[in-house]
Amino acid sequence: MLNSQPIPLSSPDVSPQDRQLVLDVLSGPTLSLGPMLPAFEKALAAAAGTQYAVAVNSGTSALHLCVKAAGLGAGDEVITSPFSFVASSNCLLFEGAMPRFVDIDPETYNIDPALIPGAVNERTRGVLPIHVFGRPCDMETINHLAARKNWVVIEDSCEAIGASINGKLAGSFGQSACFAFYPNKQITTGEGGALITDDERVARLAKSWRNQGRGDGGSWLQHERLGYNYRLSDVNCALGIGQLSRLDSILQMRESVAREYTARLAEVPEVIVPAPVKEGTVMSWFVYVIRLRDEFSRADRDRILESLRGEGIGCNNYFSPIHLQDFYQKEFGYRRGDFPVTELVADRTIALPFFNHLSPAQMETVVASLKRAIGSLSRGVVSVPELAAAAGR
Repeated sequence: MLNSQPIPLSSPDVSPQDRQLVLDVLSGPTLSLGPMLPAFEKALAAAAGTQYAVAVNSGTSALHLCVKAAGLGAGDEVITSPFSFVASSNCLLFEGAMPRFVDIDPETYNIDPALIPGAVNERTRGVLPIHVFGRPCDMETINHLAARKNWVVIEDSCEAIGASINGKLAGSFGQSACFAFYPNKQITTGEGGALITDDERVARLAKSWRNQGRGDGGSWLQHERLGYNYRLSDVNCALGIGQLSRLDSILQMRESVAREYTARLAEVPEVIVPAPVKEGTVMSWFVYVIRLRDEFSRADRDRILESLRGEGIGCNNYFSPIHLQDFYQKEFGYRRGDFPVTELVADRTIALPFFNHLSPAQMETVVASLKRAIGSLSRGVVSVPELAAAAGR
């Protein structure tokens, strides 16, 4: 039953003020490396609780520069999670370093700090935690481990702008961190990202690297170091300034949608909703991801996705484990079973439509479609390991 009004998986919230800021740039003489860039960076650093922000063309570029600034390279290993978007590990490979995967906590979906010591060896140089879906990792435990071993800490905060632990903002716990501003994120610049840090050296290098290795005072054709074209235009930055000015209200709207979803899904016993956050933790809602209970299979999940899409409901699985991506299996020999909790969770995730102005009527339509999809499944499902067994607990 196709809905007369399809509901997208995500939808950017661009205000008249945002549009006017962009038009002002388009009406002026400078479309890149103009005044909007430092203005956006100043506002972003304030919002992130750090001294510096360096705007770049994507979250991937920002994370690459974090890795490069940390001096990570060939022979180094970095502890991270296989339950993430592939860029969080690719950025290590860009510099010749190796991701050393650690399985996830089955409730938070973040890296499980209790498993980190078992992955350490003489080549371990750092840890790269990912704040999955906007839920902060256990940074107190991670930073404690890192301090004992003298590891560098790089936060992948691409999905977590505005999240915090006891008042300290995600992205301000390590040497550096990254944000991403793709259109499905909490705030968007169209395409874009940023490195954030309290380290002046890291910020200075990142600004040079993003602009083809040019120095602060050098001419356009003088290059101090090997660099990249990771620049973010003033058009993008103008949109970012408008979006950032509404960050608090955007996060509140998204939290309200998440609460409404959780209440409505209480009547769907076949699914597991996102776990409540711990006291003192503030989540920044990036996506709303449910999980089918363990008796369902990955094939069941895929049939539900197909059914929802057939009714005009935007949806997707989140994430496909990094270690099971074709490249990682071929290059490094990973196989199913290597990280069982990640695999068990990933096989059953469904991201539902989620954006600032998702209406109660739209949520009602989504939940009704989900119920129909689940109800239509054959009950001859393949049995799977219990979560506790998969977690080794």
